[in-house]
Amino acid sequence: MERIIGTKYKMGRKIGSGSFGQIYLATHIDTFESVAIKIEKKDTKHAQLLYEAKLYNILQGGSGIPSIKWCGVEGEDNVLVMDLLGPSLEDLFVYCGRKFSLKTVLMLADQMITRIEYVHSKGFLHRDIKPDNFLMGLGRKANQVYVIDFGLAKRYRDSRTNCHIPYRENKSLTGTARYASCNTHLGIEQSRRDDWYH
Repeated sequence: MERIIGTKYKMGRKIGSGSFGQIYLATHIDTFESVAIKIEKKDTKHAQLLYEAKLYNILQGGSGIPSIKWCGVEGEDNVLVMDLLGPSLEDLFVYCGRKFSLKTVLMLADQMITRIEYVHSKGFLHRDIKPDNFLMGLGRKANQVYVIDFGLAKRYRDSRTNCHIPYRENKSLTGTARYASCNTHLGIEQSRRDDWYH
């Protein structure tokens, strides 16, 4: 039996997975638009999908931010329906024989910097910047870089006072160890500089 999500999206094959759960290809039942559906178990120990959806909504309208089509709870699952995107920079790098031309590096770097600056301008740290979290668009947007996966993002300014979060030590590592900054490995509270460390 086929599964319908949010009364509009027919779920298809699995296209990815991670610590958060699974990602599926899906189709809008009226427009036939292809979308991605991210699913995590509602009772998972560190549920982050609904939090991530809130961040996407705050960031909506920014260049390289995927559109959210629907978010909610379906049965035992938290569900996020969003734009279907192309390959990650990691996948693209492997596909290109682990070499990018200077022109490609500059084009990607310009867009990646712009995406991180935008996230910071909205008062948030991404905290998991890595090639897997930058995806290329599809079709007419195949040259556009998107930033994804805001499940570990954190506000770095107090929403009431606009003051920067305080310096702290002895923090546990958040993000992917391979791509984390030295300060993050040393247990120092992450700040904007740590999203730039690469």
